[in-house]
Amino acid sequence: MNPDKRKELVLRNTEEVVTEEELEEILEKNTPRCYVGYETSGPVHLGHWISVRKMLDLQKAGFQPVILWADLHTYLNKKGEEEWIKAMTDYWQATFEALGLDAEYVHGRDYQEKTEYFHDILEMAKETTINRGTRSMSEVARDSENPYISQIIYPLMQALDIEYLDLDLAVAGIDQRKIHMLAREKLPKLGYSKPTCLHWPLLPSLSGEGDKMSSSKKETMFPLHADPSHIRDVINGGYCPQGEIADNPVIQIAKYHVFGSDEKLEIERPEKYGGNVVFDSFEELVESFREGDLHPADLKTGVADHVVDSLKPVRDRFKEEPELLEPLEEIGHDLPEYLE
Repeated sequence: MNPDKRKELVLRNTEEVVTEEELEEILEKNTPRCYVGYETSGPVHLGHWISVRKMLDLQKAGFQPVILWADLHTYLNKKGEEEWIKAMTDYWQATFEALGLDAEYVHGRDYQEKTEYFHDILEMAKETTINRGTRSMSEVARDSENPYISQIIYPLMQALDIEYLDLDLAVAGIDQRKIHMLAREKLPKLGYSKPTCLHWPLLPSLSGEGDKMSSSKKETMFPLHADPSHIRDVINGGYCPQGEIADNPVIQIAKYHVFGSDEKLEIERPEKYGGNVVFDSFEELVESFREGDLHPADLKTGVADHVVDSLKPVRDRFKEEPELLEPLEEIGHDLPEYLE
């Protein structure tokens, strides 16, 4: 693959890279390493799917994807107990594998409890004020207004993970930007390299309330293993005013999960409403929706159908291993109907 195509794959569906010059140097390597870390504290939902697609892009561009199951981070952030967190990571990994991601999967506890890592945490703590640590974790902590010391340690660990996983590129949602900027500032003080960071945008809540999708707000999202009927119900009930583009979650799903993976959007509709239509690009879809040629109800139906079809491999995986969904039941998520 030529360098320009590799760079295009890396940068599509992203909000920023810090810095582009550093990325170009990384792309000169044969098999650079990139990573995303996850707290496995809730269901894998549509917002997480953006990150999987980004890692698939990076994989196509010649990177080795590394997925960190941040089990110790999850525990420190007061999201669950150890045994339950372990069961959740198994569920998450099964989902990612079903989506086609051939990654190196790592558990944080495999290296984060070793003496050298602990000493580096102390060195990072010496270099970081409480105020800076609190600002860094403000968008990822459960109670950012009254944080525990363990939650302030969280961003220091996330910075060190980049070094200990021997990475070339740290990838995360734009809500992780403050932590990555902390890493770029503080890691060199410990003698480590300044990390290059890539950030994807956050999907807006389907409720249209200005929030991001969140597993703690069930009405804003759906799990990727959900019943087709549930997926359709959530998307059909989503915020989607005619002509609105920027803050329209249904439009954004089409942008990142249809056209962002080099696919077309096919929409079936009665002849009296214009008949079936196929959009080959996001730009075509935006123009039709903005001009009123495509009705919100038809857009929702087409996007929902596409998402349901794309997620069939995930449903098939849990039909084979339904026990992987048991930890979700413990936090109030019902099993999908196709397992009953």
